[in-house]
This record gives sequence, C-alpha cells and structure tokens, in this order.
Amino acid sequence: MATYLSALNAPAAATTTAAATTCHGFSGSLLLRPRRRTTPVTCQASSQPSRRSACLRLGLAAATAVLLQQHDAARAADDDEPANNGWWITEFPIPVPKIRNKEINNAETGTRSFLKNGIYMADIGPSFAAHAYRLRSTAFDLLALEDLLGKDASRYVNKYLCLKSTFMYYDFDKLITAAEADNKKPLIDLANRLFDSFESFQQAVTTKDDAKISDRYADTKVILQELMARMA
Repeated sequence: MATYLSALNAPAAATTTAAATTCHGFSGSLLLRPRRRTTPVTCQASSQPSRRSACLRLGLAAATAVLLQQHDAARAADDDEPANNGWWITEFPIPVPKIRNKEINNAETGTRSFLKNGIYMADIGPSFAAHAYRLRSTAFDLLALEDLLGKDASRYVNKYLCLKSTFMYYDFDKLITAAEADNKKPLIDLANRLFDSFESFQQAVTTKDDAKISDRYADTKVILQELMARMA
C-alpha cells in the first residue's frame, strides 16, 4: 500500500513516464512494463531482382539489335539479288519489262496502243504452264466485260481492257519464249489476232458508239474463247 501511495506522490516527470508505460497490477504491487517500440524495416529483397531482370532484358535487347545490324550489313554486302526479285520492287519508277518476241507488236507502230506503264506483274517464272494459266484466267476476266457494254461505262471498260491486255501481252511473250519451236508460230499468230482485236475494240470504246462497241467486242470474244480452249 505504501508503494501505491508513493507512486501517487511522485514528481510530474515520473507521472509522465508512468503514463507512457503499460501498468499491470499484481496482488498490491505495481509492475511497470515499457511498451515495445517497433522499428520500421524496408524490405528491398523483392525490388532488387526486378531491377536486375530489367537490366538483363535491356542488355539482351541491345545485344540482339547490334547482332541483327551486323547480319543485315553483311548480307547487304554479299547479296547479289536484283531489286526486282519477283516479290517486291525497290526501283522507282517501276521498270518497264522487255519482250523478246517483237513479232507480237503492231507492224506499223512497233508497239501496242493498249499497253500501260507502271503496272506491277508478279514474276511467276519461265514456266509455260504458269503463263498459260494466267492467260486463261485473264481471258475469263475480259469475257465479263460484256455485262458493262452499253451502260455508259466506256471509261471503265477502256481502263480494264488496257490493264488486262497489258498482262496478256507480257504473258504471251513469256509463253512463246517457253514454247517448243513448232508451237511458236501458231502462238504468235494467235497473239497478233487477239491484240489486233484489242486495239480495234479500244478504238470503238473511245468513240462511245454502242453499236460499234458491240461489233468489235463480238470479234474479240471469239478469240478469247479460242484462247481459253487452247490454254486449257
């Protein structure tokens, strides 16, 4: 009991200290237990591996970029592939193909009036069968022009005719080159008849005379059907 009274009569500093502590009484005695102070600890164990991983990824990316640049430079130095490799063209303007069989040109002009420049044609190789297939497919497309005749669509007919006939012009040149010697002359005759009809049909389209357009297309249609049968 004396201990309890002495605690009440203690100085203010002692009272303040007692207030900052936790008191537990046991059978008339006073046990003072100070509070435990927790010290904040910053854990950096999880951040260090993430930083290390980020640095590792950055280093690998930089090394990969350097290796790719060196590989591309070495390949460019040793690459003899032409600009026109059949899949893309890096030249500008688009180069005009050269033909070997001049016999398919107009004897008077030395060319064909329907030819268009700046048209990219995929290189399908020197195979006779490949060019015969594309000729047959293009002829089928031109047969669909009949649905546009006489419907004030002369402008579109002319553009489509020039586009498709240009394809057929260069395909015929490849086809004749790949053909056997005995088949070259019949193919040249077929090509000339077809291209002459194209030029006549084109002239009729520019006049916008429906009757004349129908007559010229009828002649062209017969040769297109003959071509499809020959290339089948």
